[in-house]
Amino acid sequence: MNTLTVVKIGGNIIDHPAALHAFLQDFASLGSPKILVHGGGALATGMLEKTGVPVRMHEGRRITDEETLKICTMVYAGWINKTIVAQLQHAGCHALGLSGADANTVPAVKRPPAPVDFGFVGDVSAAQINAPALSLLLAHGLCPVFCAITHDGQGGLLNTNADTMASAIAAALSKTYRTKLLFCFEKAGVLANPDDEDAVIPEITPSYFAQLKEQKIISKGMLPKLENAFAALHAGVAEVHIKHAGNLRSEKGTKVKI
Repeated sequence: MNTLTVVKIGGNIIDHPAALHAFLQDFASLGSPKILVHGGGALATGMLEKTGVPVRMHEGRRITDEETLKICTMVYAGWINKTIVAQLQHAGCHALGLSGADANTVPAVKRPPAPVDFGFVGDVSAAQINAPALSLLLAHGLCPVFCAITHDGQGGLLNTNADTMASAIAAALSKTYRTKLLFCFEKAGVLANPDDEDAVIPEITPSYFAQLKEQKIISKGMLPKLENAFAALHAGVAEVHIKHAGNLRSEKGTKVKI
C-alpha cells in the first residue's frame, strides 16, 4: 500500500505569514499522495470580534450561530484556503482548495442540541467521507486542501472541527492507503508544562491521556485533538503525531499510540 500523509495545520501558524510560508514549503516537498486540512480559528475569532459577533467556546470547540457561520465560511473557505493554495502552487504542489461541500467529499450531520447546543456545527465520520472522489483526485496528482467547512446535504453549511475532519479523512482512506496523520501547530508537541517548550511528552496512550486530563495538564483545544488522534488509530490509521509545524519532516513531537 502507498503511504498517504494527512496533515492538519492550525494554531497560530495560520496567523503568521512567515511561519505559514515556511510550513507550506516543507509540506510541498513531502512526497505524494498527501492531503492538507487547515484551521484558522484565531483569524475567525478576530473577525468576529471586529464585527461585534460574540465568541463562544465550549471545551475547545466553537459554538456557531448563523452570523458566526457566515464569517467562519468567509475566513476559512475564502481567504485562508485560497492563500494556502496559491502558496502551494508557487512551491510546485498542485493543490486544489476544497470545502466538505465540494464533490460531496465531506458531508456532515448537524450536532444535536443536547447536552450543549453548538448551533451550526457538523459532526463527520470516516463512513461519510467520499473516499472514491478523494482517491481519484490523488491518483491524478492533485493535493486536496480542505478548510473545516462541511455541508448537511440539505443545502446548508456547517462548521466542523478541523482536527475531527483530518482524523475522519485519514481513517476513511486507510482502507486504500497506509495513512499517516500529523497534527501541526505552534507547540513542540503535547506539553507536560504548557509554559515549557522542552516539556514534550514523547508518547501518549489512552490511559495516560485519561491521567493527564484528570490532572488538568491538558485542556481546551488539546482535548479534541487527542480524542481525534485516538479515534483515527482505532479506525485503522497507521501513525498519528502531534508536533510543531517546523518539525514536519522530523520525528520530533508527540506520538499517539493505542
